[in-house]
Amino acid sequence: MRSRLNRRLLATAVVVGATSIVLAGCSGGGGGAGDAGEADGVVTIMGTIADTEADLLEQSWADWEAENDIDIKYESTKEFEAQIGSLAQGGNPPDLAIFPQPGLLADLATRGFMQEAPEGVAANVADNWSEDWAAYGTVDGTLYGAPLMASVKGFIWYSPDVFASNGWAVPTTWDELLTLSQTIADSGKTPWCAGFGSDAATGWPGTDWIEDLVLRQAGPDVYDQWVSHDIPFNDPAIKSAFDAVGEILLNPDFVNAGYGDVVTINSTPFGDPATALVDGDCILHHQASFYEGFITDAGKDKGTTVAEDGDIWAFITPAETAGAPAVTGGGEIVGAFSNDADTIKVQEYLSSADWANSRVSLGGVISANKGLDPSNASSAILSQAIETLQDPNTTFRFDASDLMPGAVGAGTFWTGMVDWINGTSTDDVLAKIEASWPSS
Repeated sequence: MRSRLNRRLLATAVVVGATSIVLAGCSGGGGGAGDAGEADGVVTIMGTIADTEADLLEQSWADWEAENDIDIKYESTKEFEAQIGSLAQGGNPPDLAIFPQPGLLADLATRGFMQEAPEGVAANVADNWSEDWAAYGTVDGTLYGAPLMASVKGFIWYSPDVFASNGWAVPTTWDELLTLSQTIADSGKTPWCAGFGSDAATGWPGTDWIEDLVLRQAGPDVYDQWVSHDIPFNDPAIKSAFDAVGEILLNPDFVNAGYGDVVTINSTPFGDPATALVDGDCILHHQASFYEGFITDAGKDKGTTVAEDGDIWAFITPAETAGAPAVTGGGEIVGAFSNDADTIKVQEYLSSADWANSRVSLGGVISANKGLDPSNASSAILSQAIETLQDPNTTFRFDASDLMPGAVGAGTFWTGMVDWINGTSTDDVLAKIEASWPSS
């Protein structure tokens, strides 16, 4: 996945300005499901990955392109969700699309627009991806897409030196995390900093907290039922997750270090707590693996290092009991609209360990591909994230808000978190979100 956050951060400059441009860029490449097409040496791909990451994406397959005499033409758009559906319905989609939301792939597959994954892709998925990941490219028992890159959410960032000097241990259970938070508060420090501010997307960091606790407290089955609306949003298990998160985020003794009281969480931009961490005003901060970049940027004048024996490091949000990790995260799924020989070759390559190692070695990203060498990651935290994803005992679930209908996942769930921080009761917030769930 690229997570919804990353799509908003990255899909800004290298974008397709209008549908007409997209149509021109993708013309001649795509076809509807069942259209075998003719290989012409050109394969078109559309996605949300933009700017520097788009350049690195193209660099990752450049040698392979030359060796296979295939020209991969990549187009980025910040209107992917709307445009890909329109192009498919108009009979002029790209050959391949990089879906940041599995639900969108599933929608187009059920409407007959997507090609079933070819044999080589299916074999790569079986060899290189966990059942959890494979499921996100599978619709009604048929594999349509293969995972690409990944992200791990639920890291808690801290200073190893501060922990060592105070005799604090990294917690291994949720209760230990709460006990540590109280210990820090009793020492006269405010333990946590948080920021939900993100312009029109304000509130999304709070949804990550809730998703972590639903998975860790209620387990993957309940998490899946929540995402699919087999249980309502105001189910007791979801309320329990809100209550657990509230023990930290609604506790004035625990937040908001460096910024003020509880309600300042909403007005604090999500990137700002990196500065509080680097400056030592904040002891603990919950955010995904991508936050390493914010920390190093905030500490560039101080030479801040992110490492287990460095200035800042991170541990995964613990579950109620110690043991095998359960993590939330995101990523992308590559699906095909065409099935000509060139498209199939590119699709197979993107699902391979060879491509994963090529891209990850260029820096800044990770993959859950089992054939990926963690040492190829550009940082220690990314290597740790890869090892977590590759651990066969890890339970992985895609970011719930990215799987829910947009009106909820990118709407009332976000705004509900803002209301909740501002003092609206949990029952009222959950009832409002539940009422917003589309009836069909």
